[in-house]
Amino acid sequence: MIKVRMTSILFETHHLYYLSNFLPVIHEMKKREKFEIFASIPMKMPREERQIFYHACSGIDIPIIKTENETERIVQIKKEKFDVILIGNVGQVNYLTSEKTIAVMVYHGIGLKQSYYRDMDDRINIRSVESQDRFDELQAKGHQNLVLTGFTKLDPLFDLDDDEILKLKRELNLDPNKKTILYAPSFYPSSLEKLFPEFELLSINHNVIIKLHNFSWHQNRYRYQSKLAEALDKKCNNIHLLKRDVYNIIPYYRLADILVSDISSTLFEFLPLNKPIIQANFFSLRLKHRIFPQRFWKKLDVERMQNIDFAYLISDPSELSIRIQFALDYPEEMASLREDAHDQYLYKPDGKASSRLVAAIEEKLQI
Repeated sequence: MIKVRMTSILFETHHLYYLSNFLPVIHEMKKREKFEIFASIPMKMPREERQIFYHACSGIDIPIIKTENETERIVQIKKEKFDVILIGNVGQVNYLTSEKTIAVMVYHGIGLKQSYYRDMDDRINIRSVESQDRFDELQAKGHQNLVLTGFTKLDPLFDLDDDEILKLKRELNLDPNKKTILYAPSFYPSSLEKLFPEFELLSINHNVIIKLHNFSWHQNRYRYQSKLAEALDKKCNNIHLLKRDVYNIIPYYRLADILVSDISSTLFEFLPLNKPIIQANFFSLRLKHRIFPQRFWKKLDVERMQNIDFAYLISDPSELSIRIQFALDYPEEMASLREDAHDQYLYKPDGKASSRLVAAIEEKLQI
């Protein structure tokens, strides 16, 4: 019997939270039974972050490449000469790929930062793009090797089992008689410090789920945010802080009646559910950005930010409670705007972004 050679794949997960984008692609590749899949995370990432990553990969039976240090890890990956390496940002793509490796970019966010356009490299053979609007914009900027797939991270949103959702509700001990607010701030710039006092009051009559950014747990500069959140969680019965090992927000979208965020990609990821969204338009800025605000605004995709019309915009923390109550009382008010926004900022709502991406990889590989 002739043994068919499997195509070797590496998911280079620069940060733990990139795994949310990769998991649907991994599951799609597993179904096709022609790929030998591995995963790795840089050894320079915090130990706790790496341990969560290793545990997650072990849970889906994915072999991990790990070594004593980062130099050895890079040597090991180069030695393997993977057929395909998937990345979530440019990172070390040129150090990891062999000449024949197909490099695939599944970018880790679709938010409001300029890094989306700057984080590019000619070495990328395939770039997964989440919407026609963004595809056209990237193409106009001269970028090539683009594939219109949709946002792979959202695929599970369309086939989550109802029993799984009920299980999550029970685990969080959500009050079934209260509406549920999901608060998902970015790490920087963030509305977190200004809004936490408001959620203490809101939790009296609502369930509040807080999903922090990965950096709020694992990067020294932002760990004060998780400490603030833990204190709030301990103080208020109806506030439920998702723990540091919860890296995937997708299942929790289904629990929420409304989303509150700031410049996070969650503003766009929540659109398929067509539920109310509130965007906080105020942040705690570093001193250098308060002194030189132009440096701050250069980091943001200001044009896209100004075009957001599908979320209720609040400019002061005191507006949050009134806006949430109105949005929950009249959830249909902005429904058509959210539908239009979905069509603009996302691709087909069918849960098949990973399937389209894997098909594009197979075509490139000619398998």
